[in-house]
Amino acid sequence: MSKATYDLVLLPGDGIGAEVMAEARALVDVVAQGTGAAFHMDEIACGGKFFLEHGSRDWPDGSEERCRAADAILLGAVGWNGPDGAPVHMADGKMAGWSPVIGNRMKLDLYANIRPVKCLPGTRHGLSGKFREVWTPETVDMVIIRENTEGLYSGIGERTADRATDLRVITRTASERVIKKAFEVSRQRDKGAPGDGKKRVTTIVKHNVLSGCRLFLDVFREVAKDFPDIEPDVAIVDSFAMFVLTQPERYDVCVTTNMFGDILTDLASVLQGGMGMAVGCNVGDHHAMFEPIHGSAPPLAGKDRANPMAMLLATGEAMSWLGNRFGDERLTRAHDAIDAAVSTIVARGEPLTTDMGGTAGRSVVAQAIRDEVQRRLAS
Repeated sequence: MSKATYDLVLLPGDGIGAEVMAEARALVDVVAQGTGAAFHMDEIACGGKFFLEHGSRDWPDGSEERCRAADAILLGAVGWNGPDGAPVHMADGKMAGWSPVIGNRMKLDLYANIRPVKCLPGTRHGLSGKFREVWTPETVDMVIIRENTEGLYSGIGERTADRATDLRVITRTASERVIKKAFEVSRQRDKGAPGDGKKRVTTIVKHNVLSGCRLFLDVFREVAKDFPDIEPDVAIVDSFAMFVLTQPERYDVCVTTNMFGDILTDLASVLQGGMGMAVGCNVGDHHAMFEPIHGSAPPLAGKDRANPMAMLLATGEAMSWLGNRFGDERLTRAHDAIDAAVSTIVARGEPLTTDMGGTAGRSVVAQAIRDEVQRRLAS
């Protein structure tokens, strides 16, 4: 049932993460005004700057419990440089900002990192410094899902003066549930792959070399038998890196391991106009965290140059997840309004930030999107 008040934890983080989170917070206020839904927003400082200021942790004591109690989490971006110009790391060697990002993924069991890759009408791609249409909405509409709790990000390894190892952990249990999620997402999508309309799940592996990938592929083939209406497909990771750019229309839903997915989804963001348009949905059975994937970008901080669209789209995805989880049509309507507002601005061609070929600042673009959301929710 719908709730009287939805509890959101906001993790602004560092650099432009904090800037785009401020725009997301204002968007939540617009949703509340336009739908009648109520939100309580609990903001937690975190990241590299927090660690530099406090010296021992990358977020306050009790933050994990506050995230666990939330209905949904919004994350900006973490990562900051120290006085020597190098990225800040904690005493255990982990990036300062590990706790709110990878820590939340693991401790809240957010096992599926779902990243929609969709080219909106009017998108111009900034390749070689020239903005032009390369990929179109008719060729790019896929979802890439990566396993989010193990792989090379398991945190198991060692370091000596002469050698460093990172253990890649692939288990049947983690593989099975994320692969099943991929088939479920394909079944739920209105259309299949843009090129032929087929519902297809592609697993991305390096099974000719890596034993973990052979296990992942074995589990994929077992799960695929339970979804006879969906075509199973296998791609070797290095070949996929080429084909996702040259034949994006072939792909519907893709599923892969943690590190492969991290790299390939950043690559695939090129298809949708860049990292400023790319959303990451960290989803489990009981918790979820939504974020832009562009990082904290310290050189852009304080210059009003960040593209807020990914953060605002991530806020929309949070509304969709909450609406479906609690059966609240007001929030699914808010998601639709946010998606449509961003599409309207991109198609119109203004205002856009420089990474999209425009000249506007972050605050101008975010306000234009909020105005469009407000108009749609009022109609």
